[in-house]
Amino acid sequence: MRIHYLQHVPFENPGNIIEWVHKKGYKVTGTHLYNFEAVPAMEQFDWLIVMGGPMNIYEEKKYEWLGYEKRFIKEAIDNHKIVVGICLGAQLITDALGGKVTKNPEKEIGFFPINFSDEALESTLFKGFPKDINVFHWHGDTFSEIGEGCEIIASSNACKNQGFVYNKHVIGFQFHMECREKNVLSLIENCGEEITSDRYIQTEAEIKANLDYLKIANTLMYTFLDNLEADYLERSN
Repeated sequence: MRIHYLQHVPFENPGNIIEWVHKKGYKVTGTHLYNFEAVPAMEQFDWLIVMGGPMNIYEEKKYEWLGYEKRFIKEAIDNHKIVVGICLGAQLITDALGGKVTKNPEKEIGFFPINFSDEALESTLFKGFPKDINVFHWHGDTFSEIGEGCEIIASSNACKNQGFVYNKHVIGFQFHMECREKNVLSLIENCGEEITSDRYIQTEAEIKANLDYLKIANTLMYTFLDNLEADYLERSN
């Protein structure tokens, strides 16, 4: 299996997703869009992972590769690739599916609980997941309207739409289960000016005090990837 990822800034990498890929012995490649690298041809990958980033999906004048990336994501979906988006990545997928991305009523930064829907927990993709988990967040925008055929799978007090699934092969997460401790600390270092005083923004000290929550989230990311792999291999046979 060949897995390709799209990375938007040097400090937001695929985290424990890469560890899972290496453990499985699969091939992994990446496009660092901030370096204007070329994306692969469709026949060169099976899964596409779209990472997060501090930019917004509508800032195409500032980040001229965004339009190019959106077309590539849409093509991957149309070619029935497995496509997984995290934070900005999920928002880019939403745009490709005809949904709408806007400012969330609340900026959400830090560790806050999300609640999975009963329908999500009954699906094979989220087998083994608990109803509620504390996960890491860092976002101001959200997919306020999902595309036709998408199903919302999770929510939080600050953000109504925390994840979605489209046709079982396209999944978006507004939150971060892929982050290791170094990923969180790197976000603080590079985007710390966004940590202001608000009810759903934790202080730097609070974030660092809650890093143990990453252990459960990392385990669940592995569980999700295992479930996704099983579904993919079953459909491929």
